[in-house]
Amino acid sequence: MSVSHTMWSGGREAGRWGQRGTAGATFGGLLTFELVGKRFGKTDAVLDVTFSLAPGEIVCLLGPSGCGKTTLLRLAAGIEKPDSGRVLLDEREVAGPNRFVPPERRNIGLMFQDFALFPHLSILDNVAFGLKSLPRADAMTIARHALERVGLPHYAASFPHHLSGGEQQRVALARALVPRPQVMLMDEPFSGLDQRLRESVRAETLTLLRETRASCLLVTHDPVEAMGLADRIFLMRQGRMVQAGTPEQLYRQPIDASAARFFSDTNEVAGLVMEGRVETPLGAFVLPKGFNAAEALVLIRPQGLRHAPDGSGLEGLVIESRFQGDDVKCSVLFKGIEDPLTALIDARRAPSRGGTAFFSIDPSHVFVFEKPLLAANP
Repeated sequence: MSVSHTMWSGGREAGRWGQRGTAGATFGGLLTFELVGKRFGKTDAVLDVTFSLAPGEIVCLLGPSGCGKTTLLRLAAGIEKPDSGRVLLDEREVAGPNRFVPPERRNIGLMFQDFALFPHLSILDNVAFGLKSLPRADAMTIARHALERVGLPHYAASFPHHLSGGEQQRVALARALVPRPQVMLMDEPFSGLDQRLRESVRAETLTLLRETRASCLLVTHDPVEAMGLADRIFLMRQGRMVQAGTPEQLYRQPIDASAARFFSDTNEVAGLVMEGRVETPLGAFVLPKGFNAAEALVLIRPQGLRHAPDGSGLEGLVIESRFQGDDVKCSVLFKGIEDPLTALIDARRAPSRGGTAFFSIDPSHVFVFEKPLLAANP
């Protein structure tokens, strides 16, 4: 059953979005960054960033706080000017050495983390704010239609402080989309919502973005959110883009240990390179192509440690077992490894705490990198 036909739990947050397929469509824009840099004082907030956001594509800028994600959004919107490089919209320069187009002339929508609704304006006037070039009657008609699409037409005469956080988020989304921007920029739009509500709003927002066909660049620090929303993910670190690709590519083929750690918890075991393989207390693992270091760091995701009830594999002592619903999180001690490793096991097959059990290792959840990368910042 789709989210739009279910009721959200949680008092004021309960409510339906409007009928799907009724949002006004636009022509998605091609947003391009060419070697863009931005400094604040002596700090490079963004350094030599190059990418293209295709028309109608949804891309997530993913990374920890302070890595340059929001700065890129502000550069795209025209709130900041780049110190180097160019920003183009549909191959037309909007920011660069010889040209700067102000925000209001870029046909780019921006949705802030705190929603930034005007407290002195009604909900209807908030949504219609970006339609000042239209006759007021036309603007009000479009704004009412947008409120209907996000399921809040009955709040048209209310003010932002009358609405819950989830409702304010929906109003902010409607306001950003009514001018039909070619590119939609969203800065951590779901971070202020509780987990259960976040999933519902996120799903409906994705549907609405697909309906409008606008290109979307969304900032998040949550890898689960990025994988659930994005056509592609751009992984940021210290002002640079370190990896770009589909969610599956970044999850299954992380470029380095820091990227692997960012997408999930990992068990980390040091090993020695011998005859084209890395030898560890857990066994030998295949080296990636071009590996030329003498020591290696092996990362194993918890779900890669599989319980082997038939007695095959590695024997370990289960020192802790925590039920988590569908899964059980086990801490396991293996011979030759000082610290326990974490295994995520199907709750129906999980071993008991305090006993020994056997485990196999799924190679699709194993990554081998050069050992010095252990000290790299995420």
